[in-house]
Amino acid sequence: MYRRIVAMFACAAVLSACSTKDTPPSPSAVQKTDLVNPFIGTGGHGHTFPGATVPYGMVQLSPDTRLQGWDACSGYHASDSVILGFSHTHLSGTGIGDYGDILFQPVTGDYDYLLEQGDATKPGYRSFKTAGSESATPGYYTVQLADYGVKAELTATAHAGMHRYTFPADSIPGVMLDLSHHLQTQQNLMNRLIKVNDHELRGVKITRGWAKEQRVYFHAVFSEPFEIEIITEPLPPGGIDDLPTKAIKALLHFNKLAGKPLLVKVGISAVDYEGAKNNVMKEIADWNFDAVKDNARQQWEEWLNRIDIKGGTNDQRKIFYTALYHTAISPNLYTDVDGRYRGMDRKLHQAPAGQEDHTVFSLWDTFRAFHPLMTLVNGPRNEAWVRALLQKYDESGTLAMWELSSNETGTMIGYHAVPVIVDAYMKGYRNFDAEKAYAAIVQASTYDTTGVFFPGKDVQRAVMPLAKYYNETLGFIPCDKENESVAKALEYAYNDWCIAQMAKALGKTADYEKYTERGKRYAKYFDKSTGFMRGVNSDKSWKKPFSPRFSHHGKSEYVEGNAWQWSWFVPHDVEGLVALQGGKELFIKKLDSLFSITSEIEGEHKSDDISGLIGQYAHGNEPSHHITYFYNYVGQPWKTQELVDKILTTLYFNNENGLSGNEDCGAMSAWYVMSAMGIYQVAPGDPRYTLGRPLFDEVTLRPEGGKPFTIRAVNNGPANKYASRITLNGQALTTPFITHEDIVKGGTLEFTMTATRPAAE
Repeated sequence: MYRRIVAMFACAAVLSACSTKDTPPSPSAVQKTDLVNPFIGTGGHGHTFPGATVPYGMVQLSPDTRLQGWDACSGYHASDSVILGFSHTHLSGTGIGDYGDILFQPVTGDYDYLLEQGDATKPGYRSFKTAGSESATPGYYTVQLADYGVKAELTATAHAGMHRYTFPADSIPGVMLDLSHHLQTQQNLMNRLIKVNDHELRGVKITRGWAKEQRVYFHAVFSEPFEIEIITEPLPPGGIDDLPTKAIKALLHFNKLAGKPLLVKVGISAVDYEGAKNNVMKEIADWNFDAVKDNARQQWEEWLNRIDIKGGTNDQRKIFYTALYHTAISPNLYTDVDGRYRGMDRKLHQAPAGQEDHTVFSLWDTFRAFHPLMTLVNGPRNEAWVRALLQKYDESGTLAMWELSSNETGTMIGYHAVPVIVDAYMKGYRNFDAEKAYAAIVQASTYDTTGVFFPGKDVQRAVMPLAKYYNETLGFIPCDKENESVAKALEYAYNDWCIAQMAKALGKTADYEKYTERGKRYAKYFDKSTGFMRGVNSDKSWKKPFSPRFSHHGKSEYVEGNAWQWSWFVPHDVEGLVALQGGKELFIKKLDSLFSITSEIEGEHKSDDISGLIGQYAHGNEPSHHITYFYNYVGQPWKTQELVDKILTTLYFNNENGLSGNEDCGAMSAWYVMSAMGIYQVAPGDPRYTLGRPLFDEVTLRPEGGKPFTIRAVNNGPANKYASRITLNGQALTTPFITHEDIVKGGTLEFTMTATRPAAE
């Protein structure tokens, strides 16, 4: 049974348990931020959050509505009717949950404020939403809490969040601060809360979850003085001086505010208390909530202004700019305002002048479309992420797979920092140490763990799987020795091909030949008798039984998919894949079958990630994302145009359930942005784009430091989804491909659209 302990603290009492710009943006005839709907993806399995953040900011101040289950990965689900409170860190669209740190909830009156974890229906400090009161725009969120009559408003800077709570005039206001709150199955290792004075609190929360050790220091400043009541479970034997170290809840009491809002500003840091204090004091110097909100909106306006669009429906414009918005949530800033950060080695570091550390690298997802999009609209920042990845390599001894709060989670497969680095280099973004980068990508492709730092032994198995050993010694990965063998082998082959491209560019001929051969090992898994990539046993026999529609999540030859989806993952050698299938005609026939066969998935434990189905094509998960563009390689671009149009218009919506799968840190949205513009990069590392079906009449890219590039669709319309002619700067294209150089030097790509579907050649 919970018990309550009350203590009124003196100014410097300690509880142990373990510059923002004030100038608003200039008015504009069209504000692109008005076209963003932050609630897209908050329903279904999109796993996005609607709260306040700025582009790539450290803080994501957002409401939490549930704690457990797959659809609690971001802490918010649109179907929930209650608000548990507002926490300062969130992940956008991931398939695993973490964060939800430093939760505040405004409350009123005498209430049982102890929420039973995981059950939003039990009495506690949670509150129902007032119907129709919830809304959000980039950098701002608001809701009315029905239980308390409090209007809650949130906004953010890069390192801090700001709250504005308007209480009923005659109420007794309070704020619940819950350090024990977290999303999903994290373990609280330590909470510490310190009262600095009657306006300020500081503390730290250390957790073990998806990130094996995460530290969040915070410094909170209140516009009104408070008294503090500590709530804990149970009453410790030593009384108030012996509080438990793993679960701190504090209720802050305020005098009646007579209708005046209570303002709270909170800085966070992974470094220390002073880092958190500096972050909030330098970015939010005063109490002007609206100025912070307007500045956040202006930052988003500047980001969205990188792409102008004309035409399309209102919903399509909102889907597009929300997608562009979602591509600027992460990776998140991880350096404090003074340049300090906590590295992969758990030590504190000072970033070199002009450089920043970042976190949340969902590389298995983002190498496909997110980073290629960034090379078009935000090349210098993408270079900065490459430098951050190389810094993490220095600190840990290996490139990140799925990095979170300077922890290697070991999540997913492959070594996809490689295509991010190589693609940037091949496109001329080379403001990093190329020789160090090359050494890092080669190291990532080997099994040698000499000198590699792993903070947790459980991470080592995932980061350096046996598959790499088998790939080196046997030349293939046997499915009776290694789980997910086919998916790993195909991704390793692509990663190795990327290494070959950089080796060639650096004049490393022997390595080029070595990694080119490794890049062709995908062929070892192709079974000509079935036409699919299949598991191969140690004795080189095919694994039986076999069904291409079978999926067993986590225990098969495929990751989050089946043979139908994975047999096409050869983005770097489509010509070779066509030859394996028996030539162009048989390849086209098989590709047609992918989109027309039954969408039924076999297996009792099939992956939930197999979603957004067109036949067996699964747009809800990234391994399928390049496949529609394969028709361009075999002379039938109209099929690419037709399918891309279908995906753009039937699998993305302007509502909470607007995504067909997890957002995955901008990956799902990046596909939409690229494809809606009419271009897509099938194989990052090869600086070519293939062409699809522009959704809008005109799109103008405004890359940072580059010249505008316009993509125009003449005679465009819903029925006119086919391109009868494509020109680049007035010259007709004979194939549906252009280069990165074509785009960055500026110009015009023009599609002449028609409703007539070309006859097959």
